[in-house]
Amino acid sequence: MAIKKICRVSIHHMVLTTAILVVSFASVTVAFSAQSSSFVNSRSIYKSHTQGLTSTQPRRIRHTVRRNMVDPNMIDPNVIGNSLSDAWASYNVALEQSPLLVKSVTAGVILGCADFTGQALERSMKDDPSEENSVDWARALRFAIFGFVLQAPWNHFYYLALDGALPPTEDPLSATTGIKVVIDQFVQAPIFTVLIFYFLGLLEGKTMDDVKDQLDEDYKDTMLANWKLWVPATAVNIAFCPPLLRVLFLNVVFFFWSIFLSLKLNKNSDVEVDK
Repeated sequence: MAIKKICRVSIHHMVLTTAILVVSFASVTVAFSAQSSSFVNSRSIYKSHTQGLTSTQPRRIRHTVRRNMVDPNMIDPNVIGNSLSDAWASYNVALEQSPLLVKSVTAGVILGCADFTGQALERSMKDDPSEENSVDWARALRFAIFGFVLQAPWNHFYYLALDGALPPTEDPLSATTGIKVVIDQFVQAPIFTVLIFYFLGLLEGKTMDDVKDQLDEDYKDTMLANWKLWVPATAVNIAFCPPLLRVLFLNVVFFFWSIFLSLKLNKNSDVEVDK
């Protein structure tokens, strides 16, 4: 029963947070794009309706024109699709112009949200409802900093080096792809996981010895869980994602992986507080 409860809560919070992120981004994008297009169209419609009006004519006429000039665009269903397409196109343009910065900002936002989800999951799993349920903003900030400073830059330069050494092939399921997956998961991933432990641990204020003890305790389990998720994810990423979008794909998968890391790396924090 406890396992089923944990699974239900985990899936609920993951889906809920993902939905909130997608809906929020879409809403802001649609609102901004609709507002911009409506403003442009409003000016042209207003100008066409007010040509010939003099300052001596009643203001009521001008106010009526203003009230009736943006409604058609706001109910056009094509606005949503066009706005999302424009937002995606703008993201890709920004990605081409400033790839490292865009990848880093994206990673920081996604990983920060992932830790919020992890904290929500922890609160839902607590047996005592009287326990403190406040959000640990510092912890979420640490994950956001990790995404911005380490995760995105590391993967940005790592994939540049990997593709430089083994250029992508036309066949997504080639031997080259298989070799890249092996290098990624059995050379790069073990090293990067150690860096994650040290980066987040030192950022939290732990000593080097504390981080080493945590690695001795959790590294093996973390790597086994890593391979279950990241071997297939990396195969899909290398085989089918354009090089420019690989870090974005990683960031999306890393949202769920960061929830696991957040729970794993902070499992001893509550114990220490209770002592």
